[in-house]
Amino acid sequence: QVCSINSRFAKVHILYVGSTPLKSAFRGTIRCWRVPCHAVRLCLLSPVQVEVYKSFRPGDIVLAKVISLGDAQSNYLLSTAENELGVVVARSEAGVQMVPISWCEMQCPRTHTKDLREGARV
Repeated sequence: QVCSINSRFAKVHILYVGSTPLKSAFRGTIRCWRVPCHAVRLCLLSPVQVEVYKSFRPGDIVLAKVISLGDAQSNYLLSTAENELGVVVARSEAGVQMVPISWCEMQCPRTHTKDLREGARV
C-alpha cells in the first residue's frame, strides 16, 4: 500500500507476500526509474525515469516485485516494471474504487474523472 510519494519515489508498506498476509508491515520503496510507462511496455525497452505522481497515489494498493534489500531507510527496493505489476486498487477523490481504462489511466465510475495510474494487467 502506497503511504507517500515525492518526485523520486513512492514509499510503501508491504502487507502481503504472494497471498500470505504479513503479521506486521514492512517498508519498501518504488523508485521512479523502476516505474515503466506505456511506451516502454510497448517498445520493450528498459524502464525510464518518469514522474511518480503519474503512476501512484497514497492509499493505492500496488502489486510489486522485491528486487533488492535496499538501504536502512527503505528496507526493500521494489519494482513495477512488468505488465502484471502496478496499481490493482485505487480510490477516487469521491471514495469510489476506480476502474482501469488503459495502461496509464483509471476512471471513477461515479464522477467519470480520469487519473493517471500505472495499472497492473492482472
